[in-house]
Amino acid sequence: MRQAGNAQIREALSALCRVLSGGGGSPGPEAFRRAKFNRPEPTAEFWKLLYCLLKQIYQGKDGSPTATNEKETVENQITFVKSVLWNQGYGRSAFYHLPHDGTEGSREALLAFSWLLNRIKLLEKILEINRVKVGDEITACTCPQELFLSRNGNEDAAASSSVKREVDVRYIQWLSGKLRFCWRTLHATQQEKCALLYKIHSYTQGCHVDQHLNHLSVMETDLVRKPENYSELLQLLESENSHLEAYLEWKHLEPVYWQWMIREMERELSEKELCLMVKKIKQEVRQKTEELKLQCSQGRDLHGPFRLVFKESSSLQKGGPSGSVHKDLNTRAVSAPELIKKLQKTGLNMEAELQRLQEECRCRLDDIAEGLEGVICIPPPKR
Repeated sequence: MRQAGNAQIREALSALCRVLSGGGGSPGPEAFRRAKFNRPEPTAEFWKLLYCLLKQIYQGKDGSPTATNEKETVENQITFVKSVLWNQGYGRSAFYHLPHDGTEGSREALLAFSWLLNRIKLLEKILEINRVKVGDEITACTCPQELFLSRNGNEDAAASSSVKREVDVRYIQWLSGKLRFCWRTLHATQQEKCALLYKIHSYTQGCHVDQHLNHLSVMETDLVRKPENYSELLQLLESENSHLEAYLEWKHLEPVYWQWMIREMERELSEKELCLMVKKIKQEVRQKTEELKLQCSQGRDLHGPFRLVFKESSSLQKGGPSGSVHKDLNTRAVSAPELIKKLQKTGLNMEAELQRLQEECRCRLDDIAEGLEGVICIPPPKR
């Protein structure tokens, strides 16, 4: 029985490593086993893996080892990994006390990786980032967003006391202006992209064998112009297919991995800590279940990516839009006006939440100002 279990663990780790290989390199199965016993040999590999994966997910940069090592020092990479995990709510203090030279903490890095694997759907995000894209897609989401705000005052106080520094309000204003400039630049870029997509879709009408599409995508148009790129595209598709096959194998063996990790956690955690962890997990599951019930009662939320499909006015219902958004996987089509309406509603809700938070901050500042003697505070005008 033990030999069969070890064989399954090897298969699960092998499948996991093959999936991760599409995200910029991965330690081998043996490195996972050594990290479980906190051996020093795989430490650098795991720090590099965490950095490469998180860099792709949260900054959209090339996370391959060859691309990152020349630009970032080991200390900067570890600092980046710790900051992302802190913002995501990872609360294991032993991880944050690891040195920044990357020589210690293979087990802690493995635990952090496993936490990300479950918390943010790490593999699914990596597969989505590295999949072959047709170039005619948008990402839209009207699902309720979860705010990762700590409700533990002691943690907030500890975090603020560890980073005690004065922040000039002019620096905040400069960051705000820079953010507005970047937003306008992004908006202009998206408008230009939409204009080019419209030209491609309208000029290639009737060229596609699929009547639901009836026009070529950006990738197909590029292949028509440059047929020599077919071999490169075929290699990319074959690579993506191998990663998807590895992912299917991983999903089949994933319970084996978590049983393997849990055995290591009964050793690391006391009975009290384990009970608290189980209680917290149950609370999160209950909360997610209630949120799903609420979403189902209010109607279906839209969640992309979506494939953009151009439709002539004559092919739609009378008074319908001149374009539509079509979701893949044989789901119902979503018209552009319907998506815009949902996004506008989401925007209004977010604006109302922003105003509520601003009013809450204004009240707090008023309370603080009342305790200052000999100081006159002039609040900023309401927008």
